[in-house]
Amino acid sequence: MSKQTLGLSDRIYDYLLSASLREIGILHRLREETANHPYAMMQISPEQGQFMALIVQLLGAKKTLEVGVFTGYSSLTVALALPPDGKIIACDVSEEYTTIARRYWQEAGVAEKIDLKLAPALQTLDNLLAAGEAGTFDFAFIDADKENYDAYYERALQLVRTGGLIAIDNVLWGGRVADPQVQDNSTQAIRRLNEKLHQDERITLSLVPIADGLTLALKR
Repeated sequence: MSKQTLGLSDRIYDYLLSASLREIGILHRLREETANHPYAMMQISPEQGQFMALIVQLLGAKKTLEVGVFTGYSSLTVALALPPDGKIIACDVSEEYTTIARRYWQEAGVAEKIDLKLAPALQTLDNLLAAGEAGTFDFAFIDADKENYDAYYERALQLVRTGGLIAIDNVLWGGRVADPQVQDNSTQAIRRLNEKLHQDERITLSLVPIADGLTLALKR
């Protein structure tokens, strides 16, 4: 994982941020607090957050889905980009991590936009499908346990509308996906999903080398 875009020198990365990042104070404070967390590497980079906010605005999204919340940087970024009547269904299993997220959502005035489901994400996604929510989401972001990435993707593909977008994080996995010597379960799961998406005619595909690799899958 990486909290900044892979493959850039510190000098170029610092320039990238100085020339383009428009991170408001509350996002910066959340990122700084999370930097001291034992699992700080799980947080998305600020340039990725800004990119996702732009995507949400381009889509005209009102209803979005997030699988994997952690301390809430990605959900806060998306919530701030949504219109006043926008909504995020946010899936996570950690009360501890999401307590930090809730505090910042409340301070930013977006807590009412975010419906946090503290349960296994597959259970939440299946419940949404059973409730007739298929084809009603504009955008989905997947950033959780890698072994379930394919299952999350398949459910998200049902839940987003035609023309909706699924964004999948960590698809370059710190470069480990390109190293044949690395064969752990998480790396293999990401490799399999990357190979599947490359051939998946249900979507229009782009793997963007921002942060730790972000796949964009537009539902046809």
